Amino acid sequence: MSKIVLSVEAVSKQYRLGQTGTGMLMHDVNRWVHRIRGKEDPYKKLSVVNDRTKVSDSKYVWAIRDISFDVSQGEVLAIIGKNGSGKSTLLKILSRITSPTEGVVKMRGRLGSLLEVGTGMHPELTGKENIFLNGAILGMTKTEISRKFDDIVDFSGCARYIDTPVKRYSSGMIVRMGFAVAAFLEPEILIIDEVLAVGDAEFQLKAIDKMKQVAETEGRTVLFVSHNMTAVQSLCTRGILLNNGALTYTGSAEDCVKEYGDANYHEVRESAVAVRPDVIKTGRIEVSDFWFENREGERKFIFMSGDSIQMKLNYKSSLDELPFLSVSFALHDANGSPLAELWNFSVEGAEKVYPPSGTITCSINSLPLNAGRYYINITIRHRNQMDYLLKHAAYFDVLQSDFYGQGFMPNPKFGQFLLEQNWSTT
Repeated sequence: MSKIVLSVEAVSKQYRLGQTGTGMLMHDVNRWVHRIRGKEDPYKKLSVVNDRTKVSDSKYVWAIRDISFDVSQGEVLAIIGKNGSGKSTLLKILSRITSPTEGVVKMRGRLGSLLEVGTGMHPELTGKENIFLNGAILGMTKTEISRKFDDIVDFSGCARYIDTPVKRYSSGMIVRMGFAVAAFLEPEILIIDEVLAVGDAEFQLKAIDKMKQVAETEGRTVLFVSHNMTAVQSLCTRGILLNNGALTYTGSAEDCVKEYGDANYHEVRESAVAVRPDVIKTGRIEVSDFWFENREGERKFIFMSGDSIQMKLNYKSSLDELPFLSVSFALHDANGSPLAELWNFSVEGAEKVYPPSGTITCSINSLPLNAGRYYINITIRHRNQMDYLLKHAAYFDVLQSDFYGQGFMPNPKFGQFLLEQNWSTT
């Protein structure tokens, strides 16, 4: 049976909006009176759930509410959820930056955390001095820190600036240094909160490999918070999903990512093309909806490399029929670089006559894209006249998979396309 190194039992955190603490002496006195009488906090019942999109008359909110889970030694646990779901509050409680309003956190071993860029790094001290300072905070002796000093500096890639004050470092250099200290000074539990998003692609891959190493070969535990679902799938063994301060799902990392995509699909802008203010159109052809579906016909915006994907567009025209209707879905990467054009003329030719309204579907049987985020621009022309143009109409995320069936994930840094190929020797 795996050893439990972190146990979170019914943890909740309450805040008063707009103020520090409770904000009012009367509320503090009222709470004190109820406490000495053995009664429940009177403001707990007034608190509302943590939904940032809704206005409420209550001044109290549960940032997280009744969260319970266990983490085993050597496990890499993903904590995912949309912005405002309570992830950062939970990590601050685990890192003992703040205390829970209710519940208990039990922990075995030292904890190292990277919650923000520059956390624990003193700007006036040099990189070298910060390594020794952070090591001491984590409970390491000077001898232990000195023994690992060269490895830390080498991993961070900041050797030239090691004697320069950290205030002159870029945000990426600070992340490199902070992560290197936390990873090499061997805390039993390591918390990583989205900081890898600041580093460059090379460092992100190196950091993920390091986290795999510390978990698999050194038996340390990692709590990983990220909006990068590819990194979550690649690194984590299990995941928990937070929504409006509550724990709504726990399971394997792959299932947790799927649940996250299902729960948040309706917040994605692809279903709102009809009200986009940046659309260019003549009014002869209107687009009411554009979305993505999987092989089973379910609306999705998260796919795996090699998955089947269908791009669907609902349209209506003031014309009786539409010959020579050109429909283009232009595929772009997250940087806006064009990758490919999906064009109906390429497959159907130009002679097909479309009805005045309906649904146009473009299907890809095996998605040949590596991990990343991809955008679709929609262009519709009738008889060579531009009738509709919407850039960044929708996006979908692609997660890594064993595309070639050889037991490994193709590295995104070597290219965005995954091409079917045959090799032979003569």
